[in-house]
Amino acid sequence: MQAPLRSLVRALILSLLLHGVLVLPALWHDTSRPPPAPPRIEVHLREAPVSDPLLKNTLETDPTPPEPPAIRRSFSPDSAPKPATPRHPTLAAAQRKLAEHLYYPAEAIARGWEGETRLLLTLAQDGTVQDADVAASSGHVILDQAAQRAAYAMGRIDAGGQREMILPVMFQLR
Repeated sequence: MQAPLRSLVRALILSLLLHGVLVLPALWHDTSRPPPAPPRIEVHLREAPVSDPLLKNTLETDPTPPEPPAIRRSFSPDSAPKPATPRHPTLAAAQRKLAEHLYYPAEAIARGWEGETRLLLTLAQDGTVQDADVAASSGHVILDQAAQRAAYAMGRIDAGGQREMILPVMFQLR
């Protein structure tokens, strides 16, 4: 019984000595001085270069975009806005057909909301509008939804096969 007790006492003394060696220098440390300040980090911001616009009209050869059709307050088909004639015949036909089905929502008129929605139309081989996604919002969900409903209501566009096209839809109060 004597031998295990002696081993235990030796292990305890050895442990106290090792811990004492680690703790004593911290007790002698001068605490009157404040700790050193962390290094100062300087940040210089620079302006990001202006890149090309996100949406590009790839259908035209002229860099100036066509004037999108304007929407009037009245809702009769006879007074539907006449779209500006773009240089690409498919886009012109799509804007004319869209003008027949487009309406300006009453809530948007009451609130004075205007804007331009750019739709990404996906056309099937026969020209049927398969999908009409909002590529660039007018800033008002109601106007974007009206443009999408009009695009689906067009049904078909003679575009010469399966393709995608960006169709600008302008909502403007006069």
